[in-house]
Amino acid sequence: MISPTSLPDSHGHFGAFGGMFVPETLMYALRELAAEYERAKVDPAFHAELNRLLKEYVGRPTPLYHAERWSEILGGARIYLKREDLLHTGAHKINNALGQILLAMRLGKKRIIAETGAGQHGVATATVAARFGCDCVIYMGAEDMRRQALNVARMRFLGAEVRAVTAGQATLKEAVNEAMRDWVTNVRSTHYILGSALGSHPFPMIVRDFHRIIGVEAREQIIAREGRLPDHLVACVGGGSNAIGLFHTFLEDASVKMTGVEAGGEGISEGKHAARFQGGKLGVLQGTKTMLLADRDGQIQLTHSVSAGLDYAAVGPEHAYYMSEGRIQYTYATDAEALDAFQTLARIEGIIPALETAHGLAEVKKLAPTLSKDQIIIANLSGRGDKDVAEAARHIFKEDLKF
Repeated sequence: MISPTSLPDSHGHFGAFGGMFVPETLMYALRELAAEYERAKVDPAFHAELNRLLKEYVGRPTPLYHAERWSEILGGARIYLKREDLLHTGAHKINNALGQILLAMRLGKKRIIAETGAGQHGVATATVAARFGCDCVIYMGAEDMRRQALNVARMRFLGAEVRAVTAGQATLKEAVNEAMRDWVTNVRSTHYILGSALGSHPFPMIVRDFHRIIGVEAREQIIAREGRLPDHLVACVGGGSNAIGLFHTFLEDASVKMTGVEAGGEGISEGKHAARFQGGKLGVLQGTKTMLLADRDGQIQLTHSVSAGLDYAAVGPEHAYYMSEGRIQYTYATDAEALDAFQTLARIEGIIPALETAHGLAEVKKLAPTLSKDQIIIANLSGRGDKDVAEAARHIFKEDLKF
């Protein structure tokens, strides 16, 4: 396996995955962004400003919480939760949005666009756009707008224009398509804050780097608390930003096992899930070569998940690379398992997680009892569940809540 510190290469490749598969009209903007990011990486002023805002505005560092009661009930490993849900806006997405708005300011671009599925990235983007006085347009699938009405309202309160996308399944893939069309048209004045570790180079690298702070903090915190590294890391995987943020710092620690959890939906059959590593294939989607769900003719398959943020047909190319190398294991949780974990954490620990996060917690619920009490699991609590209360109530309580 190539050292994680050397990935991606100068062309954006993670082994056989990644790259730049975009229209020629976007190549200048992507190369411009990559060059500015390389300059920012070695600029002390950039890091000082980013670190100041992460602390004073966003709320870092986030706690590493020992879920003692849940650990005791499951009767196995000690479970720690990295509390990204406590950040400003309620999820890890603000780490990347803040970093990218600082890059946009360096590029002199005052119009910001983004795509969003569960709405947390849209809220984070609208938040930083407001903070820096930028115009902001968020593309969101109409079905996701229904499921995430609270976040749609939050984006609008923050001054963003939310544009509904009705094509196809009206979810995340279609929102990305519309955001890319906008960027092609307005590339000189606009920066696209892509929300996950996917798409064309340099986005998978940039998004990963702005989320690495999750794992950097978790490493320091667990050593301070337990005097050693964890045995297992667990995180949900849609595009893969929260997971690679937690995993990356530990990749060269052979003793640390890692599990990414995809959306198993209603089961692993065509159109009923979004688990790309369960029967997916190599292909190109929205700027990158990676594992995706496609039929025999290469047409992108329909996806499904109870969580609006995990029903994307492709996975970030860095995840595809570590899967192919056997460094990270990938599994899935079904809708029913995620809803059960959602309710379990709320009732046992008094924490309502996002439905995306609940997929990772479903794996923790399976994994912890198989381990001894001297072993340690860190799970990334990537977001809070305020946005999912109505959707979860519809499934669990069979009630349609009106806010």
